[in-house]
Amino acid sequence: MHICETISATRQAILQARQAGKKIGFVPTMGALHAGHAILMRRAKTECDYVVVSIFVNPTQFGPNEDFARYPRTFEADQALCAAVGVDVIFYPTPELMYPKGYQTFVEVTEITKPLCGASRPGHFRGVATVVTKLFNIVMPDVAYFGQKDAQQCRVIQQMVADLNMPIQIEIVETVREPDGLAMSSRNRYLNPLQRHHATILYRTLVWVKEQIAAGQRNAHELEKQMALRIEQTPEARLDYAKILDYETFSPVETIEKKVLVALAVFFDQTRLIDNFLIDV
Repeated sequence: MHICETISATRQAILQARQAGKKIGFVPTMGALHAGHAILMRRAKTECDYVVVSIFVNPTQFGPNEDFARYPRTFEADQALCAAVGVDVIFYPTPELMYPKGYQTFVEVTEITKPLCGASRPGHFRGVATVVTKLFNIVMPDVAYFGQKDAQQCRVIQQMVADLNMPIQIEIVETVREPDGLAMSSRNRYLNPLQRHHATILYRTLVWVKEQIAAGQRNAHELEKQMALRIEQTPEARLDYAKILDYETFSPVETIEKKVLVALAVFFDQTRLIDNFLIDV
């Protein structure tokens, strides 16, 4: 496994694989890797001949009062997990390499970034789209893998790739969960034991909504109201949003008639957790 800290070394390693006719799979991450990331890497390993993982805590997708400074950085453990899966290259750049002095170019997807995390975290998706574009330009993968837990990010990347004619296949992999349903996330390690216990309310609320829709409920506003109530009644939980949106356009829906995204963002103290279900009626 190569650990590349420069763009030129990364490109050279991948070029050799490409010249050998290998299909390149790519998993972009911010490190603090867990079993969910391992699933993405294994999927890439199964479907591609050569797997690249980037580990980069991207400063441009964090707001001024967010957790960039304390975001967990666990490179030794991340390296061990990548090696165990059989990753071929880890691209491990510094912020100075990715955003050198004088940097002034950004990529922005407009409409589908407005609700949900885009409303709660202004500028977040501009940072995501920019760094993923840069990573795609460096790695030039055939296939890139993302987790469904970050549903809005997935749609932003799909839209960006389509709009900018990037010759990259985007694969969305189902959310990986703890045994009690909590979506795996690098931020789960911030939770104290009591918060961790209460955090399952996100999953339990999504299951409840799915059951309601299966039973015939189609009133999105009523379901959103009940979702919010469930969160607000949970100790230590503070609701950011509870929304049901059209999955293609990310616009609000009144009546659930086709594929919708049921999405939650909830704070436990300063820790913000997100989760979602895709439901197609």
